[in-house]
Parts: sequence; C-alpha cells; structure tokens
Amino acid sequence: MKQRGAALLAAMLTVTLVATFAAAALWQQWRSVEVESADRQRVQSTWILTGALDWARLILREDRGDPDYLAEPWAVPLQEARLSTFLAADQANNTMSDTEEADQVFLSGDIVDLQSRLNVGDLVEAAGVPENRLAPFRRLFDLLGLPQAQLARMAENLRFAFDLNVDNRSAAQAPLPPQRVEQLVWLGLAPETVAALEPYVTILPRTVPIIKSPVNLNTAPAEVIYAAIPGIGLADAQRIVAERERQHFRSIADVKPLLPEGTKLEPGSVGIGSSYFGVRGRLRIGDVVIEEHSIVVRQGREVRTLQRERGPTEALGTTEIKR
Repeated sequence: MKQRGAALLAAMLTVTLVATFAAAALWQQWRSVEVESADRQRVQSTWILTGALDWARLILREDRGDPDYLAEPWAVPLQEARLSTFLAADQANNTMSDTEEADQVFLSGDIVDLQSRLNVGDLVEAAGVPENRLAPFRRLFDLLGLPQAQLARMAENLRFAFDLNVDNRSAAQAPLPPQRVEQLVWLGLAPETVAALEPYVTILPRTVPIIKSPVNLNTAPAEVIYAAIPGIGLADAQRIVAERERQHFRSIADVKPLLPEGTKLEPGSVGIGSSYFGVRGRLRIGDVVIEEHSIVVRQGREVRTLQRERGPTEALGTTEIKR
C-alpha cells in the first residue's frame, strides 16, 4: 500500500515537472517571438521614417528658394494615409513583408518653416547677449504677458551655457544647452511660460559656420512679426499677414509700404526666405505611434540634416545632432 502511494506521488511529481518545463519552454518561445517582432517593427519604422525624411528633403531641394511662402508644396501637410498607398504597384516590392501588414501602417507628417519663429540661439554671440538681440524677445514677452525677469534669467543662463571661455569649475556649474523648446525650463523659465512661448520660438542647432536666421515675413504669425520689427503695433503685423495671404512678398520692398512711416528694419532681422525647416514624420502601427522630429538646413540645392529625434509621441527618444 505504501509502495503504491509512493508510486502515485512520484507520478504526480513527474507530471508537475513536465508541465513546469513545458510552460517555461512555451514562455521562452513566446518571448523570443515578441522580441523578434518588436525588433522587426523597430527596424521597419526606422527605415520608413528615414524614407519620409528623405522625401521631405527632396521636396525642399526642388523648391526654388527665395521667396518661401505658405502656398508652396513643402507647406502642404501629409494627412494620415495607409503606407500601402505609397508602395510601388509591382509584385517585387518587398518594403513590407505582407500587403495586409502594410494596410495596418499609417504615415503622416509635415514641414514647418523654423524661421517663422524667433530663434532663442540668436540671443547669444561672442560678446554676450546684445540688447538688439534681446529686444524682440522683450516685445514678445510683453505681448504674451510674461514676466521680463524670466527673460533676463533665461538670457543670462543661455550665455553661460554657450560660453566657451569659462573655466572648468564654472563650466561644471553651467546649465546644459537646450535643444528643444520645452528644455528652456533648464534656463529658469517656468513651465507655463515655456508653454506660452512654444508656438513663437525655436532653438536652432549652432552650426559652423553659423547661418543667420532672420524671421520670414511670408510665414511668421503676427505675434512674431510684431516682435521682430520695432516700432510697429500688433495691428500692423496683422495687416502684413492679411496682405501676404492675397499675394506673398517677393522682396522686403513689398513689405515697407505696409509699415508705419519711419519704421527701420534692422539688417538681418527679417527676410522673405528661409534656410531652416523642421520635418515631422508620424508612423502609426496598431496602437503604437512613433514620431520623428528633424531639423534640416537648406543651402542652395543642398539640404542637410542637423538633428533627428525619434520616439513615442509622449516621450521622444535620444537626440542625434550632426555638425
């Protein structure tokens, strides 16, 4: 009787061990499939978003350049569309492993003129923060009802962040140079101040040689135009925006009749063309949404990528900067 009970117990232990090993093997197999699937999705999304960036660069390269305005092809956003609509019709296309899989992938994006905004990086030059660079930001802060004390703190911290002549001890205490507008909180701005500024300012990568970034009057909103041109009112800036909707400006001379008498344009502060553009690509695969934000610079017919940043919409990933 005891031998029969021991045999039954041994059989139950054997079944338990076999079930445990089988479950472990099944979990390992499931994990391997999930890792492989995630890795394949990551590689595919990388190539698709890289292709979207190349497409945007091609559009900008084929553009005629000055003047740049909002009725040009680059300014038309790409609404969300199935990836399968972009694929070649031939059966040899292997961009996606399956046509049904391509039908579940959606791509959208747009190109933004970054010179339609005030460049925070323009505040700093070798001699520090000159008043003529700070004045447009003073007017923008006044217009938006933001505290001037925060602007002074941001300018000082920005000079400190980009100052290459500080000693090692001071350099260790300097704030990191921001690369995105939301990172301006590193320089002492309150989060609500950054949120108010976000539609009107940008941070362009500091390249060598440094390319000037005058505000493009063909693309900038009225608030930025008001800030960029001293001596005008917001109504004057709104009149400029209304006039360009009827006919874009072909030269600065087209803008001068719209300005109050005696208004002087500071050299290099405004223009009618752009060199810096932001490219946003958005890829949706099921419940996963991946965005890539890039900054490109156009010099003649050459369009170079200066910065790329990719990740989920709620938390963008590591930034890549090319100089």
